[in-house]
Amino acid sequence: MDANTTSPAQPPVTLAIDGMTCASCVARVEKALAHVPGVTGASVNLATEKARIDGAAPPAALLAAVEAAGYAARIETADAPAAPVKTGAATWWPVAIGALLSIPLVLPMFLAPFGIDAMLPGWVQWLLATPVQFWLGARFYRAGWSALRAGAGNMDLLVAIGTSAAYGLSLYLLLTQSGHAVSHLYFESSAVVITLVLLGKWLEGRARRQTIEALGALERLQPADALVRRDGADVRVPLAALRVGDVMVVKPGERVPADGVVLEGLSHVDESLLTGESLPLAKGPADAVVGGAVNAEGLLLVRASAVGSATTLAQIIRMVEDAQAAKAPIQRLVDRVSTVFVPVVLAISLVTLLAWGVGTGDWQGALLNAVAVMVIACPCALGLATPTAIMVGTGVAARHGILIKDAEALETAHAVDVVVFDKTGTLTEGRPRLLALEGPDATRLLTLAAAVQQTSAHPLARAVLDEAARRALPVPDATDGRALPGRGVQADVDGATILLGNRRLMNDLGVSAGGAEAHEAAGRTVSWLAEQRGDAVTVLGLLAFGDQLKTGAQDAVARLVARGITPVLLTGDSAGAAQGVARALGITRVHAEVLPADKADVIAALRQAGRTVAMIGDGINDAPALAAADVGMAMATGTDVAMHSAGITLMRGDPMLVADALDVSQRTWRKIRQNLGWAFVYNLIGVPLAAFGLLNPVLAGAAMALSSVSVVANALLLRRWRAAPHSTPVTGVPVPPTKGELPMYELTVADMTCKHCVGRVTAAVHAVDPAATVNIDLASGKVRIDSAADLAPLAAAIDAAGYPVTAGT
Repeated sequence: MDANTTSPAQPPVTLAIDGMTCASCVARVEKALAHVPGVTGASVNLATEKARIDGAAPPAALLAAVEAAGYAARIETADAPAAPVKTGAATWWPVAIGALLSIPLVLPMFLAPFGIDAMLPGWVQWLLATPVQFWLGARFYRAGWSALRAGAGNMDLLVAIGTSAAYGLSLYLLLTQSGHAVSHLYFESSAVVITLVLLGKWLEGRARRQTIEALGALERLQPADALVRRDGADVRVPLAALRVGDVMVVKPGERVPADGVVLEGLSHVDESLLTGESLPLAKGPADAVVGGAVNAEGLLLVRASAVGSATTLAQIIRMVEDAQAAKAPIQRLVDRVSTVFVPVVLAISLVTLLAWGVGTGDWQGALLNAVAVMVIACPCALGLATPTAIMVGTGVAARHGILIKDAEALETAHAVDVVVFDKTGTLTEGRPRLLALEGPDATRLLTLAAAVQQTSAHPLARAVLDEAARRALPVPDATDGRALPGRGVQADVDGATILLGNRRLMNDLGVSAGGAEAHEAAGRTVSWLAEQRGDAVTVLGLLAFGDQLKTGAQDAVARLVARGITPVLLTGDSAGAAQGVARALGITRVHAEVLPADKADVIAALRQAGRTVAMIGDGINDAPALAAADVGMAMATGTDVAMHSAGITLMRGDPMLVADALDVSQRTWRKIRQNLGWAFVYNLIGVPLAAFGLLNPVLAGAAMALSSVSVVANALLLRRWRAAPHSTPVTGVPVPPTKGELPMYELTVADMTCKHCVGRVTAAVHAVDPAATVNIDLASGKVRIDSAADLAPLAAAIDAAGYPVTAGT
């Protein structure tokens, strides 16, 4: 459509959809929605059971399309309260019942080689297999029938056909033969296949629930109600009743109900959900605060500036949902192959029946040969291929502190060529430490600071007290201690008033707060200690706080570089702090001062450039980026939201586990592919033999069993995997100060219209400075460049590529 005739953009419509069970359901719903006139895009998220539709289609038409596809749907409004998150236990009982009914059927097969005949009578086998086939396996018949109606073939259809063939042949033999003359029956084949595939479905369900729990954990950050000042009285109202302009009263220890601007009060606010940083931020009048942040010590009056779906937290939730929907579950290799495999097997079976029946006149023999084709094509090994490799691989990984939650992470981790690290809590310890004491008497400086901070719960106070304890310093008693919201703390020690706080406090006292330039450039937090006797105030020195690199962080990055993987640092912290960490670790690509929305954009840009990206993070602010990456890895020492948004969790929070996770994932995925190939080889050999009458159903069953044993044995080889030795330095490495940072330029560039333009502009910049970091906002035409090169050659290169630079700073 011509851009000039496009109607104004309408907000996307969200549908809640019931009845979806697999990726094929997702494809059918998306196909149905895409055919509705006016729809420009449709994305369905199986985990959240929601569809997001862009365009101008009437909601009634969307509902009708989904219902015509066989599913129930309803409209979700943007400001409606979030539906309860379903986090209950998985439906495990069908797997347990299937196993209890199948074990008596399959156990005699394992005892036979030892000369023990424990085969059950045929009617007992029938009684055990029938409920598995038609009760527990009913879902496969329903899903297979739906796939046939949609003109598709999938694993469900393959299971239904293969197990029905084995069950039907067994029932035929049981009814047509009697006594000890009954041939080998195949009831165990049908029961075991259904049980194993149900196990795989159960594992997939667990992975989907992790996504739902991620969104639920984000939603729980919002308080249920808000304390609002109306007509001079403070009243509690439900969060849904909060309106823009309301004055919210936020007490110490409470969460801010919605985004807003401080009207009155001074305090520190923990906004780690947004920035990921460990230090609470000082807030005062005219400062912005975000909903979900925790107020520390002071009472704040905040005017609501965004409520409901417009808050920052709601946007983070929406970004996680959108990123997961855009990264639709990859159709399983078995499902892809089965779309061709199923009709081919049916055709071969039919041709076998007709050829032998017409050619020999022995229709019973023809039926047995045709069923032999179906029996050997029964997907027992295919059903085992993925779950056995996943169970063994994830089991050995878990013993080494790596929790792999779903097959999608396995399917992509082996191809990762860029690893993006969050800084705080991922590469660094994530808690402030006292890194520097500057003053005439450092010991007295620390002693007085510890005395003032004795009763404080502030993270900086903990750092001071820890350092004093490490040095075994005697801490004098302090009296009349009190917090100075937004500025610091004070107490009386040995007849003098000791004040410890930020630059604002020193300015209020009328004294100079200098000597902090190098520390502030390195991204450290600086506090000054002053002594007041009467009207005289003396600055005794300063204390610099910062983070430390985790043990093994340097080796972790070095291992990735040795594997040919590019490390990238992505943080909401200051450029100075980020550059200091990057230099210490040998990372050359750095994105600093990045908010959650921009983190997801950085990941998206890397993926658009053709890179396979793994994101490593630990905070709520990392959740959108973890979901947007090809592979998300979360530190278990971080938040539940990060862990639920990631496909892989590093249980010890050790950055050395990143390379280990990539290695074990690569090996596990290799085993899955080997197992699937092994299973298909049996079919490629066995199906023609059965079709030519060279393989009777008994041998077909034996070959099928052998294929299963081979697949399991191959998967068990994963148990030999060992993690690489981890070095253990004696102590963490302090983050060094930075002498400066790369210049940042912002250009306005014309004529960029698509991702190819973005790629050409990026290539032009890298031709001048290969180490430059480029961020492009296509909608606004803004190009942000972090580069050591001068502005003139960068602008000239972009101009030469055919994109005029209209402004630059």
